[in-house]
Amino acid sequence: MNQKVLSGTRNVAIVGPYSSGKTTLLESLLFVTGAITRKGNIKEGTTVSDSVSEARDRGMSVEVSAASTQYENIHLTFLDCPGSIEFAQETYNALVGAGTAIIVCEPVIDRVLTLAPLFKFLDDWEIPHFVFINKMDRSHERFMDILHALKEVSSRPLVPHQYPIRQGDDLVGYIDLVSEQAYHYHSGSPADPVPLPDSLEAEEKAAREEMLETLAEFDDHLLEELLEEIEPPQEEILKDLKQEVSADLIVPVFFGIAEQDYGVRPLIDALIKEAPEPNATAERRGLQTREEGDTLVQILKTYYTLQGGKLSLARVWQGELTDGMVFNGVRAGGLYRLMGQQQEPRDRASVGEIVAIGRMEGVQTGDTLSNGNPDDGIALPKADSLEPVYALAIVPENRKDEVKLSSALGKLIEEDPSLHWEQHGDTREVILWGQGEIHLKVALDRMRRKYNLPMSTHLPRIPYKETIRKATTSHGRYKHQSGGHGAFGDVYLDIKPLSRGEGFQFHQTIVGGVVPKQYIPGVEMGVREYLVHGPLGFPVVDVDVTLSNGSYHSVDSSEQAFKQAARIAMTEGMPKCKPILLEPVLLINVSAPSEFTSKVLQLVSGRRGQILGYEPLADWKGWDRVTANLPQAEMQNFIVELRSLTLGVGFFHWEYDCLQQVPDKLKENVLAMTQES
Repeated sequence: MNQKVLSGTRNVAIVGPYSSGKTTLLESLLFVTGAITRKGNIKEGTTVSDSVSEARDRGMSVEVSAASTQYENIHLTFLDCPGSIEFAQETYNALVGAGTAIIVCEPVIDRVLTLAPLFKFLDDWEIPHFVFINKMDRSHERFMDILHALKEVSSRPLVPHQYPIRQGDDLVGYIDLVSEQAYHYHSGSPADPVPLPDSLEAEEKAAREEMLETLAEFDDHLLEELLEEIEPPQEEILKDLKQEVSADLIVPVFFGIAEQDYGVRPLIDALIKEAPEPNATAERRGLQTREEGDTLVQILKTYYTLQGGKLSLARVWQGELTDGMVFNGVRAGGLYRLMGQQQEPRDRASVGEIVAIGRMEGVQTGDTLSNGNPDDGIALPKADSLEPVYALAIVPENRKDEVKLSSALGKLIEEDPSLHWEQHGDTREVILWGQGEIHLKVALDRMRRKYNLPMSTHLPRIPYKETIRKATTSHGRYKHQSGGHGAFGDVYLDIKPLSRGEGFQFHQTIVGGVVPKQYIPGVEMGVREYLVHGPLGFPVVDVDVTLSNGSYHSVDSSEQAFKQAARIAMTEGMPKCKPILLEPVLLINVSAPSEFTSKVLQLVSGRRGQILGYEPLADWKGWDRVTANLPQAEMQNFIVELRSLTLGVGFFHWEYDCLQQVPDKLKENVLAMTQES
């Protein structure tokens, strides 16, 4: 194993809520390490990441963007991940291949809760991570208060690495809690060492003691030193930090102002000295990281570029990746190191590196690829696909584009696996599913820009059904004479309701051959065709129809004639059976922090939901899960309001449960809207 190669690589995902400053931090990291000579601006659309038009138009990240730099002979690849919960799938897919994550957040205690899903994912996957509290120039909270609030959403102990130095409301420097050296910031250059302010000595000692006590929980020798009031050497503290961070036992906390490069250099130093090397991440995945042997890579992200076609962002887990190498029968068509949308061609990539591979047709995000025997292949764990929570029906603006639609949707979903599409069996609409309104708008913008497929959209129609409450017997006779052979069919049908969920049943009790056997399938066919649109205009369910009598003509009868007779009988009889309108009802499990549970209950009840109960959410500290039945008609904007009520972190799972009668006061509105459309 080539230790020099392994120790010379770091893969770092930058994650955090929308507007926390992740992209600005990346610009600063690249600038400070010399990868770029001038920092870009989000408003001007000149940043390395967020370079696609969908991101620039919205001033927000909408997909993972990779960028690389060198610092102290260490190669760093950063993955700038979207902050909006609607693009969380992008973030989770990228984190699977990252060795370390930086959680970027704002110094606002009321918004700390928005970090809970990220902490949960990182803790579940045992991905070592740091916290960088950004925008400290806008903070009115005490640093230790922010730190304690962050501890409430992390299952790992948080360790302060620094303590802020302020002049009034301005952040002017920091104290390194390992060395107890104070520094003053300077824009565009490293911070200068200064004497530790006397006014902060007590606060610094308390913060440092908290850091050491946390580290001592994992180091008996350090614990003995603290008990004996022996000052531990800096080397021992740094060694403990590296060991505990690499093992994902603690979370170091840094702060600064990324826009001014404040606090960025200490963060880079920690990434170099404390973040785990690639072999540690591989071992956590159950792999032996090595240069020799089969090459093993995993796809973290798929791009379709306008110029270069398909690119697959991949993490090299073992072996060496070379251009032209064949994986699972697919040949790599180019290797590239990415800097946003810029591509630097490469001949090879070593263990631990993240590079883009060209033209990997048939390869999906999350796939594990090997150049060895396919029968001996390893399937590395990948992030679960998020369930869809928001939908739009889509129609090409140009009807001739319908033939291109499925191909474009397929590529769209390759880039973003949290998208789904279907052609609904009842409404016949093409429905695009995703994680929210912005998510789908971005997807539709991509369809227009990349595939020249502009779409018109509307909310999907609800697949209402209808059934009956009363039985009847109906007679249908079809007689037609137009010269030559005529057409004749005559049936009596007994129509009765069935219990909910029993579907459609057809029987016959013909005696004496009054309807010959060869014509009975035509009767059933006519009944089924009618039931597609019942008297209220919707598919009919839970109905039993029995052919009980009839007559035929030896010359003029046919299967087609009996099908028409059956349709006539159904058309005459069904309105007499007291038809009622049914709506689909879903079983939903809504998860949210406990402080929002009462609001969630009100939200569900206000949408005609039936609360079935609520309980603490397993493995989520301070969260509840509300279980309820909710009509599908009330779900179309449910996720939008749920996120609005829960700082954007609430989520739900749903599945079809049953059909139930539409209340009379709503039935007329549904029927009127159906007639209008």
